[in-house]
Amino acid sequence: MTQLGELVLTPDERARGTAVDSVMFTMDWTGEEEPGGLEDFVAARVRAFGVEPAGIDTDAVRRAAEADPTLRRGDLPVRRLDHLSGVLAGLGCTLLVRDSGTDAYELLVALTGEREPAGLTHEGLPVRAWGAESGTTLVSLDCPQCAQMLVWELPPEETLADESCECGTALFDAAGRPLPGVTLHD
Repeated sequence: MTQLGELVLTPDERARGTAVDSVMFTMDWTGEEEPGGLEDFVAARVRAFGVEPAGIDTDAVRRAAEADPTLRRGDLPVRRLDHLSGVLAGLGCTLLVRDSGTDAYELLVALTGEREPAGLTHEGLPVRAWGAESGTTLVSLDCPQCAQMLVWELPPEETLADESCECGTALFDAAGRPLPGVTLHD
């Protein structure tokens, strides 16, 4: 099995003991906190591998998204990530995402050539190619009592049986089905 550091760090970075976390980019789910930061990060990592980062610009993706009447908050980052993943594949690289269970995208660029990265982890959390199945289900809802947004990332073998909100409101029955009045987000 390939180690993550072999894919995301240059030989010089590995020799200097550079930590994988130092070449990871974290982007909030809306993509609004650091405009242009994602593209700058990807271009810098590709250059570190000695590859010219052609096609990294996502302005065309942004313009097309802005013209889409169905665009919702949080859709644009996914479209940018899809675009960059395709560009990186053509450069012999792979966009990786660490499944941390948060609503942020924790991203790495790996020099993979023709290899498909699989079985990678970082600090005990799975790392997969962008677009690859995560094996988890994301469940979110607003509590009908206190309106707090609740989010769970569930492995296939887990359910939300008997789950309640912090305010005490029961949300799911013993079989993991939402109780009446509980509406899951799409």
